Amino acid sequence: DCLDLAPDGVVRLSGFHRSPGDLLHDLFHAVHDAPRHRPDRDELLACVGEIGAVVVLDDLEFGGAALDELLDATPECAFLFGATPDVPAPSAESEVEEVFLAGLDRAAGVEILERTVGRVLTEDEANWAGDLWFESEGLPLRFVQAGALLRQRDQQRAGAGAVDEYGVFEDVRRAADRHADPDREADPDRRADPYTDAAAALPADPEDDVPLPPLGEAAAPAPLLASRLTPSARATLRFAVALGGEIPHQAHLPALVGDTHADAALGELASCGLVSPVGSRYRLAAGVQTQLEAA
Repeated sequence: DCLDLAPDGVVRLSGFHRSPGDLLHDLFHAVHDAPRHRPDRDELLACVGEIGAVVVLDDLEFGGAALDELLDATPECAFLFGATPDVPAPSAESEVEEVFLAGLDRAAGVEILERTVGRVLTEDEANWAGDLWFESEGLPLRFVQAGALLRQRDQQRAGAGAVDEYGVFEDVRRAADRHADPDREADPDRRADPYTDAAAALPADPEDDVPLPPLGEAAAPAPLLASRLTPSARATLRFAVALGGEIPHQAHLPALVGDTHADAALGELASCGLVSPVGSRYRLAAGVQTQLEAA
C-alpha cells in the first residue's frame, strides 16, 4: 500500500529507445486518461510535475544531464531504474543511488537448472553446472539457457526429438524424428509439444546417453538451442536477426511464418532464454544475435 507515499500508484515504463521527453509523455498517459491528447511542452511539464507515483523504469538508456531532465520534471515521483553497465552514469547532483547487482551463487544457478529441467541434476550435471557458474560469473541468463540445453538433451535421450543436420535455421528434420513418433508418420501435420515430459522416459542404458554440451557451447548456446527448435521458432529467429533483434508482434507471426500456430513460437523462444521482454514486446536476449550471426 503506497497511497500516502504515491497517490498515483506504481507506474511501470520501458526506457527502451525512449528519450526523456518520450518518457514524460509516457508517464502522463499512464496516469491521465487522455488517449487522443498530446500536451505541448509547458502543459506536459505542469501535469507531470504534479504526479506522485513510484515509477519503475526498466531498460533505461541514458544518464547524466538527460536523466537530470527527467528527474527535475517529476519532483513528486520516486524512481527505480534498471540499466545495463554501459549506460552513462547519473550525475553527482542527481542523488540517484547506484546498486550493482552481482551474479547468482552456485546453489541458485543449480536451482534454476533443476527448475527448468524438472528434475534433480545428476552428479555429472552438477559438476558441469559448477564449471558454467565459474565461467559465467553467475549470470542468470546463462543458467536459463543451460537449463534449456539440458531439457533438450533429455528429449534426445528419450527419443522425443532430433537435432537438425543442416544448420541453425534449416527446416529439414531427420527421418529419425518420425521414427521416434509413429503417429507423425501417419499424420505429418500433427503437432507434438516440444517440451514433453522427456525426463520420465530417459534411457536406462548408459551407452544410450547423450553427452553434456561442451562448456564453450553452454557459454554461447544460441546456435545449439536454435538448431533444436520447431521450424516456426527458427523462422521467427530469422526475422529477429534480420530486424536487428526485434521480434515481430506475436499476432503477426502466423502470417509472416506461414504457420497458423506460429504464435506459440514466442513462448518456445522465451522458455529457452533466447528472447527477453522489453516493455510490451520482445527482442533477442543479450548476446543471442551475435552468436547466431557467427554460427
